Amino acid sequence: MKRQKLLTANDKIFTIMQNHNLPTSELKNFGIINDDLTFSKKLSPDNIEKFLQGYTIVADNDRRRATFQLTEQNTKLKVIYLERDKSLSGMIENSKNKVQYADIKELLGDYPLIERKALIFDSETEKAVEYDLIKNARELTAIIAEKNDSEELRKYKAELLRLKNSLQDKADSFPEKANDIFNDINIVSREIDSVNTISVDQKQTSQMVDSPLYLDLNHQDILDAADKNTTESEKEDEERERETRFRR
Repeated sequence: MKRQKLLTANDKIFTIMQNHNLPTSELKNFGIINDDLTFSKKLSPDNIEKFLQGYTIVADNDRRRATFQLTEQNTKLKVIYLERDKSLSGMIENSKNKVQYADIKELLGDYPLIERKALIFDSETEKAVEYDLIKNARELTAIIAEKNDSEELRKYKAELLRLKNSLQDKADSFPEKANDIFNDINIVSREIDSVNTISVDQKQTSQMVDSPLYLDLNHQDILDAADKNTTESEKEDEERERETRFRR
């Protein structure tokens, strides 16, 4: 069934290539398509379909990353080379215990592309899933909050603050891109506010569940009242005991 679906997808792609002038030479050079104009077996039919609709293919090799996207009505192939500041294999292994963060920056270009990523291990699929701190902001905040781990929440907030400072520096360096950068800053600021709210809620819940109510020992009137109630209670117990003996 899968083979049939793949063949159908490749037949469809072949027709599209014939009629839409896809950059076949470049696609071959990068191993995205084969000499017979079929797509690489590394790509699923869904991957192929999305790629032709403008989605990006991401290829990772340890610290290196390359992205491929069809542009100008699928006649051009846009390739971006990036580098991660940490080893991917190490991040995947460490993500089983804690959320991992890394910067991914563009190696070439006048306008440096720097993205902050989080890698979270999904215990159900047993795979590490990558989230962008801006593009996947709401979803990522919700996932971190669901962990109910104050250390992870503090770490996430620190990453957001670091990203915000980086974006502000970037806006100063590239005023012509300021509007787009400020949109990203607003997204990050919103998530910082959300984290602050979550932190307060978690603290209040912790206090309600775990913390006893301590009284100031200098409150002599409260202590005197407690002593008085204890004495009166003891007298009542003694009186009831005498009455019991008398009845017998």
